[in-house]
Amino acid sequence: MPHATILIVGLVLFSAALIAVLVARPGIASTRGGKILAFMILFFLPILCGAIGVSSEMERSTTTAFCLSCHTMEPYGKSLHIDDPGHLPAAHFQNHRVPPDKACYTCHENYAMFGTMKVKLQGLSHVWVYYFGTPPAPGQIKLYQPFNNRECLHCHLGARSFEEGAMHTADPETLPAIKANTLSCMSCHDTVHDIAHLKDAKFWKEKQ
Repeated sequence: MPHATILIVGLVLFSAALIAVLVARPGIASTRGGKILAFMILFFLPILCGAIGVSSEMERSTTTAFCLSCHTMEPYGKSLHIDDPGHLPAAHFQNHRVPPDKACYTCHENYAMFGTMKVKLQGLSHVWVYYFGTPPAPGQIKLYQPFNNRECLHCHLGARSFEEGAMHTADPETLPAIKANTLSCMSCHDTVHDIAHLKDAKFWKEKQ
């Protein structure tokens, strides 16, 4: 059990015990110290538990396991194991170019100012659709906006393989255009989550 969960459970049990004392002896709240205790029980401790819970779940929502826990996302998780270096997510995942335990979040987080908050709000809309709407079928999921090179350059900018790559330097205008986001990385690296052909794909088996 995660430490945050243990802490929250402990705080909830502690709060319940204090509430029981307050209910059994309501006269305590008539004193100054009792009023402070009642305030802590009814306001401070619930807010503290909520804050710790939100912080813990926000962190958990960045994990690959969390993203792939949704049935709709299963094929996308499977595509990370395609044994073909031409498949962009698979190559990044298998070669640890992104942290494997945060693979989805690393590439799909918006690295602009307030990017984390924006992607979390979008995630809440997914939860709403999942429980109260009709989730899209695998293959029908679309990005909110075209993939920005910024998300790639967050890791690749300055890397020798990027700055000196043969495809990037063959034309002197290519690299500046990529950095300016006027030439999309996807224009060349166009095989991404090819879930339409998973049944024909060969898969890499990770050594345990």
